[in-house]
Amino acid sequence: MQKIVIVGAGLAGLRTAEELRRAGYAGDLVLLGGEPHLPYDRPPLSKEVVRGEKSDTTLKPREFFDEKNIELRLGVEAASLDPESRILRLADGSEVAYDELVIATGLVPRRIPGLPELAGIHVLRSIDECLALRSDMADARRALIVGAGFIGCELAASMRAGGLEVVLVEPQPTPLASILGEKIGGLVARLHVDEGVDLRAGVGLQSLTGTDRVTGAVLGDGSEVTADVVAIGVGSVPVTGWLEGAGVELDNGVVCDDVGRTAVPHVWAVGDVAAWQLQVGGRKRVEHWSNAGEQAKLLAGALTGTGSGSPAAHVPYFWSDQYDLKIQALGAVAGTDVVHVVKDDGRKFLAYYERDGILSGVVGAGMAGAVMKMRAKIAAGTPIGEVLEAASA
Repeated sequence: MQKIVIVGAGLAGLRTAEELRRAGYAGDLVLLGGEPHLPYDRPPLSKEVVRGEKSDTTLKPREFFDEKNIELRLGVEAASLDPESRILRLADGSEVAYDELVIATGLVPRRIPGLPELAGIHVLRSIDECLALRSDMADARRALIVGAGFIGCELAASMRAGGLEVVLVEPQPTPLASILGEKIGGLVARLHVDEGVDLRAGVGLQSLTGTDRVTGAVLGDGSEVTADVVAIGVGSVPVTGWLEGAGVELDNGVVCDDVGRTAVPHVWAVGDVAAWQLQVGGRKRVEHWSNAGEQAKLLAGALTGTGSGSPAAHVPYFWSDQYDLKIQALGAVAGTDVVHVVKDDGRKFLAYYERDGILSGVVGAGMAGAVMKMRAKIAAGTPIGEVLEAASA
């Protein structure tokens, strides 16, 4: 009987296991995870969980895995891979043989080297780290957030909702500049400033101060801030160290074709760790919730031979909840695209992204209908002039 092993028990790994069973795969199926918890949802960590509105984001109860005959091995990380013998070695010294292997190890937060080991400093990625941050927030008055990416911005919104004074530090000229560009980053900055965040853009962190517990920071411009709690959100990197020497091509993630197949026979990759060949936007990793399920379905279909062959054009989609607004993005948007803001009422906005004269994406805040109706036009490679003309009509 065939055996499929999925390395990584996050959303992408779970969805892949589900889709394999849905596609009719009846062989052995093993889901391995480095954390001791059942697969859980991560997006709520920087929102509902850190605000204390929920503490459990488990995606499926243990009974689900028993019913689907999915073997769970939790609390142990992958250590190395031998594709020739099809052996996966784990950090506890054990080995797992496989017929097909799916890499779904996701991301790990970047760490800022040289920071002191002080209580009150947090990096948000896991449920345990989130609950520890929430506990510290309960006794805090002033927070420092380093990094104004999506996690940093969502944490700023959550902390303001909890009544904390928030200093948000970002070395780039605006929040989200590298992802959405400076023009839209400026609109996001406006949102946070309007909500009372002390935004320090264009300046980085120099050092943190404190004896046993963090008390503040010195910023790159020499200014000092006080803080009872510090959250670091300076991006993430793919978890691929265990694949070194295995012959799997790595380039800011695991390099795959358009259904998750790597160049190494019987090895696949899915989710945040996987750089897929996309129909829209070239080869890239898409680090967003909806992408995990879409990729899992395509991969399961290709692996089992039940898929439709060539996948339909996939338009990346992601969102971020900040204050009362849902910021949504469709398409392979990039900070280097030409940005056309077509609606802006001082809080809500809608922008079209242009690359080589073509509509490459759309980003909106509080404009769900206007964003989602552009999916087909992005997939079709519509000329930017056509959509700008329609927007001005």
